[in-house]
Amino acid sequence: MQYIFMAAGKGTRLHPLTLMHPKALYQLDENITILQRMINMIKKFDGNAKIIIVTGYMHSVIENEITDAEFVYNPFYEVTNSIASLWFAREYLCADEVILFNGDVVASEKLMNEIVCKPVKNPSVLLDSSIKTDGDYNVEILNDRVLVMSKDLKNYYGEYAGITRLNHYSALLLKQEIEQMIEEGFYDQWYENALVQLIFKHNFKLFFEDISGYDWTEVDSVNDLLLARKIYAREKLN
Repeated sequence: MQYIFMAAGKGTRLHPLTLMHPKALYQLDENITILQRMINMIKKFDGNAKIIIVTGYMHSVIENEITDAEFVYNPFYEVTNSIASLWFAREYLCADEVILFNGDVVASEKLMNEIVCKPVKNPSVLLDSSIKTDGDYNVEILNDRVLVMSKDLKNYYGEYAGITRLNHYSALLLKQEIEQMIEEGFYDQWYENALVQLIFKHNFKLFFEDISGYDWTEVDSVNDLLLARKIYAREKLN
């Protein structure tokens, strides 16, 4: 499978911590960063993994730190969002199976082994149904499918966990939708908004996987940094 990390952003919500340091390279301990730990787990559970990292902010620092991945550079990271980052990496959306990550996701080893690195049957997003308030980017569902995803939802089934799993057909559909949105000037959108467009325009069947029983976080605040370290520390003790 191909795994694409979107790690181009400046991490402004963590200023001043990220003024001189990429968020994805936050140290979980003295030996490992958020991004390297995720890569290590992918390679542990998927021997055929191909890992691509889309960089932007302080890209040379990430490229010098990570030696076991391919890199794509988004030179317009200051004025674009993740849809533009994925557009720059669009050639990698032609694979049989593609897993998309926000670059600041910290997932437990159990989650990576049991869900993330498993073969993709249906296109799906990972969500946490235990989070009903103050979610960052949220998902409403209908039966077994995603109805809509948005930052503006007041009532929702769960918070999106920053991971999307695509089979070959759905990855190509997303590629086409992203190309059209970029051509029309929507380079300031999250790539997930292209999935929502596919749902509304083409009745795209996007499913979900509830990971409320697993440890995970996206690192958007100091509290998230502390939770990330706790997840890693618990695994080291086991």
